[in-house]
Amino acid sequence: MKKIKDLQHWLDGYRDVENACGELEVGWEMVKEGLMEEAELDGLYASAIALIENLELRNMLRREEDKLGVVLKINSGAGGTESQDWASMLMRMYLRWCEQHGYKTSIANILDGDEAGIKSCTINVEGDFAYGYLKSENGVHRLVRVSPYNAQGKRMTSFASVFVTPLVDDTIEVRVDPALLSWDTFRSGGAGGQNVNKVESGVRLRYQFTDPYTGEKEEILIENTETRDQPKNKENAMRQLRSILYDKELQHRLQEQAKVEAGKMKIEWGSQIRSYVFDDRRVKDHRTGWQTSDVGGVMDGDLDGFIKAYLMEFAGSEEEK
Repeated sequence: MKKIKDLQHWLDGYRDVENACGELEVGWEMVKEGLMEEAELDGLYASAIALIENLELRNMLRREEDKLGVVLKINSGAGGTESQDWASMLMRMYLRWCEQHGYKTSIANILDGDEAGIKSCTINVEGDFAYGYLKSENGVHRLVRVSPYNAQGKRMTSFASVFVTPLVDDTIEVRVDPALLSWDTFRSGGAGGQNVNKVESGVRLRYQFTDPYTGEKEEILIENTETRDQPKNKENAMRQLRSILYDKELQHRLQEQAKVEAGKMKIEWGSQIRSYVFDDRRVKDHRTGWQTSDVGGVMDGDLDGFIKAYLMEFAGSEEEK
């Protein structure tokens, strides 16, 4: 059914473009005969261009993982309350973007800040091509503003990192060795009534991972307090583990590609990708050069311009590799 739905999308998109071009052609003849205003023709032209660009944008998402959902993790950087507040602002921004695009979101885990904001959070985003669009957000996000938490009213710079990994589904096979798994349970705490506070519904998964390419060992730690049901939380934690293992393999492939195409796009975790300068009313992506003065709109989830610029510049080269 997923394959049929994907094929149907391309058929519908082609028909929409074909119809729009047909209407534009008819409109041009009507303008020449004086039966239609040029302004109305301009509207038909803009509509046709928008449909073509949307289809072209979707065409940039051809990789296997692009169709999947997303595990999006936000971590506040150094800077205490200011960076923790920035992390919570980013969380709101992505939740708003997902809401506007019809994606289903759930907060798998959240760690509140000391005074305000959050130290970290993990958001599961489910829906077609969520990873394909949100992979452009992976990296460090920089905020420059006059901090409300600074008594002298000084301009401060804060950082928060965003990690984006594909949310694997049943169509992706990932091998997990049960012998390397261990579980802890704990009381979730916070809001939710007596059940959440008294029953150990929260789960903590530890997986002893050995990189098959480098031999390096690391412990993968995942906490899930998404529901009041411990078995459900275990299931969600396992899903996140499979997503992380899949992403590690994906990152290895990308690194190998980068060695071959050294002069082209570099996908680096932890690289500063975007600056949000509130005083100057400017948000700029350092990879593509795309920027906007609509700071309020961006913080309310208007990220499509950044995402489109990234995909148009880099997704094609990914596909060539």
